[in-house]
Amino acid sequence: MKLLPFLLLLICCSCVASDTKKPNIVMILSDDQAWTDYGFMGHEHIKTPHLDKLASEAVLFRRAYVPTALCRPSLMTLATGHYVSVHGVTGNDPLDKDGKRNTPELREELISKIDKFDTLPELLGEQGYLSHQSGKWWEGNFKRGGFTHGMTRGFPQKGGRHGDDGLKIGREGINEIEDFVDMAMSKDKPFFLWYAPFMPHTPHTPPKRYLQKFLDLKLPEPVAKYYAMCEWFDETCGDVVNMLEKRNIRENTLIVYVCDNGWIQDPEKKNKYDARSKQTPYEGGTRTPIFFSWPAKYKPADRIELCSSIDIFPTIVAAAGAKMPKNLPGLNLNDKMKSSSKIDRDTIFGEGFAHDILDINDPEKTLLYRWCIKGNWKLLLTYDGTVSRYKTTHPRTEKRPQLFDLSQDPAEKNNLAKDNPEKVAELVKEMNDWYPVKTRKVITEFK
Repeated sequence: MKLLPFLLLLICCSCVASDTKKPNIVMILSDDQAWTDYGFMGHEHIKTPHLDKLASEAVLFRRAYVPTALCRPSLMTLATGHYVSVHGVTGNDPLDKDGKRNTPELREELISKIDKFDTLPELLGEQGYLSHQSGKWWEGNFKRGGFTHGMTRGFPQKGGRHGDDGLKIGREGINEIEDFVDMAMSKDKPFFLWYAPFMPHTPHTPPKRYLQKFLDLKLPEPVAKYYAMCEWFDETCGDVVNMLEKRNIRENTLIVYVCDNGWIQDPEKKNKYDARSKQTPYEGGTRTPIFFSWPAKYKPADRIELCSSIDIFPTIVAAAGAKMPKNLPGLNLNDKMKSSSKIDRDTIFGEGFAHDILDINDPEKTLLYRWCIKGNWKLLLTYDGTVSRYKTTHPRTEKRPQLFDLSQDPAEKNNLAKDNPEKVAELVKEMNDWYPVKTRKVITEFK
């Protein structure tokens, strides 16, 4: 007679345990890919069936952005949850007073900035997570960022500038990730994967099975190779998801997808990006799809609100039940995605600095741009920071404000600042409230 109540109690306890079990977390980071270059974003030629499927199962933000369109600063923002102007890693390489790049002293000083922040793997580690770094990682050895496991030896090891051994992931399979996941499961530990393959990043060396299709379309070879790299990257993402599904852990795994910065392939030069893409504040540099897929908690949705990669850190922290650092600028989207309720924010911000850092302790010396998007309006302000190299990437021929209506002009061809001074003034105030620049010159009126 007492057997039924006992079974019911057992089932209830099992449901509670399942509901409270911490999710595994997988962050997939594309490297140098335009926001348009996916099947689910409507590309004419590129097919990405694995990412398409993931996006269809996810909370998808099509109007999403990274605040800074350069890899190292962008990745540091994901690791710390802060804007570039706060975490201080504004560019890829530091310069000394004689213009020499990456001296050992400067490398170490720049890497040491990560020590001032609670990183994502550190906070997850406090909750019992094991974490694995693979692919792109600039801030020294993987342990420096708080990962328990990883592939990048980092500075001062040879080739440790931006990933060394970690850059094998994806291009040479995902065995290291599979071994890590099996180990974490054997210890009954939740895990965090940082999967940042060097793809579709240069060198564009895709397998012939992908390249030939685009060559047959008579596309310029540099474009064909880049497109093929996008499809090869998609294949590796499918390998990661299949690995989770084979181990029956996909249901309670949160997969987050974002690209570090945009890329528009130069049709004539191999391994070279075109204007208004990487390193620039335009849509081709800063826009990316972002999605969150957690089958156990989130219902698939195609969201219309703006999203920023600055939101990823607090959202993951909340999903894992970890300690939330104070003064994070991003939004925790976790509850909003569970309930499908509207995100109460209409403005996001971004900033751009030169590739080479002139002064590690004074980021504004290389401040080039700030931008904000409010609704469909985008304002871009241009600053007089110093560009050591990449001058052609940052011509800055228009120093006056640039205002675009993205709903009518996604290519940002028509500067509407002259005819909308009130809107310019409104957005300038929003940007100054966000981050008041102290030392660099800027023109805030179109005259």
